[in-house]
Amino acid sequence: MEDKKHWTKKELVAYILLYAAQSDFVESNKEKNVIISKVDMKTFQRIHDEFDKDNDYQSIQKIIAGLEEHQYSKMDIDLLFADIKGLFFADGNYDTTEQSMYMFLKRILN
Repeated sequence: MEDKKHWTKKELVAYILLYAAQSDFVESNKEKNVIISKVDMKTFQRIHDEFDKDNDYQSIQKIIAGLEEHQYSKMDIDLLFADIKGLFFADGNYDTTEQSMYMFLKRILN
């Protein structure tokens, strides 16, 4: 595994939202727009390129490490989950795959 990344908080949020958006293996334009609203296009593309190289296990490890590094509080995590829910509703379809991903993230990130 490559060296530990030191992301900014915005980069971490973008990575987490990208991970969530991929839960149904479809990253809609509306979902991309939600993520891009959190970071600039260049950062989004860089985070996306990194995400594409990672497997599921690596993604989860990076997310957990990032939350620890930025010392996310309960309130920070609540805001993050509000962003994730907003992402899932962006395309007007909160399907069972996305609901399952939401519950999975709740378990590992709380």
